[in-house]
Amino acid sequence: MSKTFTLLATLLTGSTVFAQKDTQPTIKVLDEVVVTANKLEQKQSTTGKVITVITKEQIAKSNGKTVAQLLNEQAGITINGALNNAGAVQTVYMRGASAGRTLILMDGIPLNDPSTITTDYDLNLFSINDVERIEVCKGAQSTLYGSDAIAGVINIITVKKDVQNAFNIKATLSQGNYATSRNNIQVYGKKDKLTYSARFARLATNGFSSAYDSTGKKNFDNDRYDGTVSNAQLLYQLSSALSLKTFAMYSQYKAGIDAGVFADDKDYNINNTSFITGTGFIYKKSGLTLNGNYQYSELKRNYLNDSLDRTSTIYENNTYFGKSQFVELYAGIHLAEGLTLLAGADYRYNSYNQHYFSVSSFGPYGSEFRDTSLNQKALYASMIYNSADKKLNVELGGRYNDHSRYGNNSTYTFNPSYAINQNVRVFASISSGFKAPSLYQLSINSQLEAEKSVNYEGGISLAEKNINTRLVYFNRTINNGIDYNYITFKYFNYVKQVVNGLEWELNVKPADHINITANYTFLSSEEITQNRITTKDTVSYDYLLRRPKHSVNLTAAVDLAKGLSVSVSGKYVSKRYDVGGYKKADVALDGYFILGAYADYTLNEHVKFFADAQNLGSKKFFDVRGFNSIPFIFNTGVTFNW
Repeated sequence: MSKTFTLLATLLTGSTVFAQKDTQPTIKVLDEVVVTANKLEQKQSTTGKVITVITKEQIAKSNGKTVAQLLNEQAGITINGALNNAGAVQTVYMRGASAGRTLILMDGIPLNDPSTITTDYDLNLFSINDVERIEVCKGAQSTLYGSDAIAGVINIITVKKDVQNAFNIKATLSQGNYATSRNNIQVYGKKDKLTYSARFARLATNGFSSAYDSTGKKNFDNDRYDGTVSNAQLLYQLSSALSLKTFAMYSQYKAGIDAGVFADDKDYNINNTSFITGTGFIYKKSGLTLNGNYQYSELKRNYLNDSLDRTSTIYENNTYFGKSQFVELYAGIHLAEGLTLLAGADYRYNSYNQHYFSVSSFGPYGSEFRDTSLNQKALYASMIYNSADKKLNVELGGRYNDHSRYGNNSTYTFNPSYAINQNVRVFASISSGFKAPSLYQLSINSQLEAEKSVNYEGGISLAEKNINTRLVYFNRTINNGIDYNYITFKYFNYVKQVVNGLEWELNVKPADHINITANYTFLSSEEITQNRITTKDTVSYDYLLRRPKHSVNLTAAVDLAKGLSVSVSGKYVSKRYDVGGYKKADVALDGYFILGAYADYTLNEHVKFFADAQNLGSKKFFDVRGFNSIPFIFNTGVTFNW
């Protein structure tokens, strides 16, 4: 391939997954094995789905960040709240889709919180030190993963692979400004047929004020955060074909929050806890892979304002409790050369209750939302074809859902890809998705129907010696959206949203020991919804709240000497709009550009020192109107490995 064509392809396309060694002068393309695309282990080149893999090596260089901040740097993803004070609400927007339209998985199993309006799982409940890798699969994935996967899925993988020694220990100790402390310890190993791991992580910081003091004279207090995550996993190889697994994770945090937009409160806190446990098995033999999983989770969220600092509310105690159960059984069957059938079934159960009591100048007020529940049963199947010459790959799949509240529906997926040569691959897909109404929404309007969407995408990827790049165009149309009507004070189906977009990713190694990664996301949207000024008619908006039309992430990394590497990163976000208030015009938030830097020094195979800086220059910017984003943040520490 000529240098001219290579340069042109670089400008027009975006990156696939790659990795490199410190001593390697060129990029080594890794045909990554992924599991999120079709629930079965497969080479990334055998699927036409748009998958971004955040590797273990990338995560190891993110000690000063959170899971949400790391995801916020990926193409097509905006995590609103990731750059706010610790403990802020983390709203995931993938490809412009609204909150609750991106499904979070942990080791391939769906996570949600049935006590929230949109059932989002709180990313604050993860520690980055518990994550081995992350697979982001974009586009509607409802055929395999069901509700909430309208825009895609984020699979946070915590299972360690390739463990050999009977006993290993890893610990990270770090300190930063704002009295920030990040510490974790891991113990793991493999002895005969048993593989185990146990981890504990803590993040504590004095933080800064969550709310923004627009006057600069009100002396808003700092809002502290203190959270821990503990988890354990066991895998037992019962025979050469059958393995059994079990796990548990307990997460909790306490965070200071404020009274609202531009409003301080010195004693208003959220306490959030999550307990997740489960078991399962994997059976592999003679062209058959059989997987079974069971997961149980409890989530409790409490907002407490205990009246030491009185605002409009003298006292408030608001407690939510949610419970979920998930059961699935699926099989991958090798039917013939290049032909695999994936078939499965799952069952989901969600319930929640709420208790509220407050005292204000109007007197005491209490309310109770008693236990309510819903369940859903589903059957799904996909036929996956890979041609003998490894050029053509096709997936055709469908899903049938039977929901206890809204009834039934079905979704489909058609996803072909073709390798023009060993360097260039083209791909396309058409898929449908659905978003089931939440328990809270159904409590307001029991006649709600599922939100339905159709997703189209197409793209091209290039993988060469020193360049990996990928360009994707996508279109998503939602005709039956779920939103809140400020006239009737009910949730109902009426929103139409159309989003067209481009995602460009680039990974290039222009010289020995220099590596550059970049991505760009463009969103063009039309959303037909209730007029936010009058609340009396329906209008079209050509923008999406809190989601930028343009966003760019860029990182340049250099290996300066043996064991020493440094990187500088930049993030650009264009102008966005946020809600201006009840019956007020939306307010424009200025675009911004912030810089970050990272360095690590590997002393030997057991000790590594690192330093991470975010928002160099302490640029003042806002991702949420009326709430502060991060100032200059610095962390430094050491990792021990035995």
